Amino acid sequence: MNLYLVLKYVHITTVVVTLVLFVGRGLWMVFSSQRLAQRWVRIIPPIVDTVLLASAIGMTLILHQYPFVNSWLTAKVVALIGYILIGSLALTYGRTRGLRISALWVALVLFGYIVAVAITKTPVPWAT
Repeated sequence: MNLYLVLKYVHITTVVVTLVLFVGRGLWMVFSSQRLAQRWVRIIPPIVDTVLLASAIGMTLILHQYPFVNSWLTAKVVALIGYILIGSLALTYGRTRGLRISALWVALVLFGYIVAVAITKTPVPWAT
């Protein structure tokens, strides 16, 4: 198996794990679960996200497709930045429970958009 395929499978796997962890933490936030205070909840998601980002960077270098050169990758990067900011509002920095829940939904929509862009390779995936 070549390096690109390994990176692609690692990337897809970490996308799924990231989504499961984000949804889990979001549900724990909604229901005020003490599980959010567990040590592994603070440690594992950043490790998974680092592997996710590293695999993405590796694939861009192998394919010679780069953000700000390829429009679909630019859309993914911009949406990713939005997802990170809104997600941190949902899980950490939102002042009210209502704001956190709203931010959680927006972050999930952005996540879905990122996946749709990755699958269609177009910044406007609903137009295909």
